[in-house]
Amino acid sequence: MHTTQDAPATFTYTPVGTIHSPFKDIAGMPIQPNGARGTRGTIGIHAPYREGLRDLDGFERVILIYALHKCVDHCLTVTPFLDTTPRGVFATRSPKRPNAIGLSVVRLLAVDLAGGTLTIEDVDVLDGTPLLDLKPYVPAFDAYPGSCCGWLESVAKNAETTRSDDRFR
Repeated sequence: MHTTQDAPATFTYTPVGTIHSPFKDIAGMPIQPNGARGTRGTIGIHAPYREGLRDLDGFERVILIYALHKCVDHCLTVTPFLDTTPRGVFATRSPKRPNAIGLSVVRLLAVDLAGGTLTIEDVDVLDGTPLLDLKPYVPAFDAYPGSCCGWLESVAKNAETTRSDDRFR
């Protein structure tokens, strides 16, 4: 049985690819994919993992799981972009997490299996970000319309126009 007193496990991840976007600097980036509508990017999948792209065409959206590789530390309390009140990091989408892992749902435009390249849209990720995993977005599994979202309920709509600054460098 696992308890909080057990020694924490450690994990090592090998990126399966690299995300390319027009965003070269953290400051000024969209903070969520809905604020990056229409922004195109690509993902280069490393050669050993390209076979895993088979059957991905036909999906409209994919879930990107990536390393927030520019985050060098974490904070358990942060002031998120959409608020002025300090919040627990696990109640936010802040990049300054104990494990700097990001998640974005983006539109999949094209799959080049031979070249190992995906063309995506609505990308809100820094150029050069290491991709850890990629999963198909399935509305029947992943969408819960009408779910409550805590303190974000009244401000989530502002993510479309809010841009990042350097508070989480």
